[in-house]
Amino acid sequence: MDPMDPSVQKNQQTGAGNDEMGERLKALYKKVDEAVEEIRKGFSKEVRCKPGCSDCCHAVFDVSLAEAVAIQKAFMELPRAERRLAIQQAKKAMEQWNRLMAGGADEDAITHARIRCPLLNRDDLCMLYQVRPVNCRTYGVPLEMDGRSAVCGLCGFRQGRAYPTIKIGAIQDELLDISLNMDKLLGRRRWPIAALILEVS
Repeated sequence: MDPMDPSVQKNQQTGAGNDEMGERLKALYKKVDEAVEEIRKGFSKEVRCKPGCSDCCHAVFDVSLAEAVAIQKAFMELPRAERRLAIQQAKKAMEQWNRLMAGGADEDAITHARIRCPLLNRDDLCMLYQVRPVNCRTYGVPLEMDGRSAVCGLCGFRQGRAYPTIKIGAIQDELLDISLNMDKLLGRRRWPIAALILEVS
């Protein structure tokens, strides 16, 4: 993966045929948010997400083309001071990302690695909360993928007990389909958020 591929910005700028895909992404986000809220209502003590808790904002992950385009577009609309802070933080995050990937980190190492998201402000709040990607939206509730479950280490969900889960694999499949409809070649690629910020800085 080349995280600095300029074609993400190309998709954001031209927007040719992408309006419908943007609406599909919004609809997907709405569906995900509703599923998370249902779990929160049923397990309010277990779901401990709140403003200022930024555990998920230090997880190491990348985003789809559809998410990348939305993030870049919203980033360019931020006040200049916030963009400047995000760019400064993105440089550090990108260095950490590159070191991690250059070291041949396996899945377990990536899972346990910590890199601060450059979109966190000084109060540990997300600058682009409305367009945060799926990984951020689902972090605090039980997830299921490939028959395995995962959950935030700070939550109150306990191993060995049955809880409703969000099937993250199905959501990622839909993200892939949206991305492929935007660009058949780049639709399969993914980017770290830091790279997206630096690309348009």
